[in-house]
Amino acid sequence: MGNTEKKHILLITTGGTIASVLGGEGLEPRRSDVMERELNQLRTYYRITVQDLMCLDSSNIRPEEWVIIARAIFEARGTCDGIVVSHGTDTMAYTASMATFMLENIDLPVVFTGSQLPLADFLSDGPGNLRTAFAMAASGAPGVFLAFDRKIMLGCRAVKVRAAGFSAFESINSRYVGNVTATGLALDRDALPKLTGPARFRPQASRQVFLLKLTPGLDPSIFDTLVDQGYRGIVIEAFGLGGMHFLQQYPGRGLAGAIERGVSVVVCSQCLYDSSNLNVYQVGKKLLDMGVIQGGDMTSEAALTKLMWAIGQGMSGEQIRALFRRSLAGEITL
Repeated sequence: MGNTEKKHILLITTGGTIASVLGGEGLEPRRSDVMERELNQLRTYYRITVQDLMCLDSSNIRPEEWVIIARAIFEARGTCDGIVVSHGTDTMAYTASMATFMLENIDLPVVFTGSQLPLADFLSDGPGNLRTAFAMAASGAPGVFLAFDRKIMLGCRAVKVRAAGFSAFESINSRYVGNVTATGLALDRDALPKLTGPARFRPQASRQVFLLKLTPGLDPSIFDTLVDQGYRGIVIEAFGLGGMHFLQQYPGRGLAGAIERGVSVVVCSQCLYDSSNLNVYQVGKKLLDMGVIQGGDMTSEAALTKLMWAIGQGMSGEQIRALFRRSLAGEITL
């Protein structure tokens, strides 16, 4: 590959295990020369620019950092062929999902990646993940993706399913958009997101959204408490297809009150795979009559970030309901 043919890839670093070194209190995110050595190998194939945006353990990445990361991506989109974002694994699915909504119709590949072992470790999975991410960033396929363990998935479909194994992320209820085989990077073109308009940066997102896992016997007063505290959206991980225990103790009174007070409530399933479907059982139909929004086969990360983003855009309850009946970037199967 000649120099004139090299794709220009921007690497935005945010910290995480991939950039960590062993300190006095355990692994600490810190820029080291190990990353530079890996990039020197990648420069054989790509023209690389590095932007050290932040250096954080991903457990410390908050909505404020989501905006900073998304803005850096959007501002750089006209200067390179693709963007790789290195990020800690623990909250990478949340960041990639929110970036999907903030970077509406992004018109170049944006690929999040990280590692389970630091690059400084001889057995690190970081080099392979970086190479997969760079290959996807150079593919020309627009969208927000996550690359891990030689697989590419939509950022809004990724979930971390293992804390230590190298196959840490899976694409939930959606095909992988690509994988690396002996023949190189193979893309599933039908699984790629479709652009529906010009690229726009829409970073406004509300922090007043709560993710609640339903448990047997949950006190319905929790919904009154959440509304009193100012929450404007609630995502509920309900049982199975989306059931809640209405018939015995009728905890729906608190939920109905929250909806009457203008809170948008999205119901997903606690089951990682398949979809919530509130039309199957009587308890589900009670929820629909009450005014809840079906989360379908969305991940909890995607449902939470989509609701945060929708409320942040100033949408009304009916507009939010309509939004959840649309797929913006492949986050839900209709």
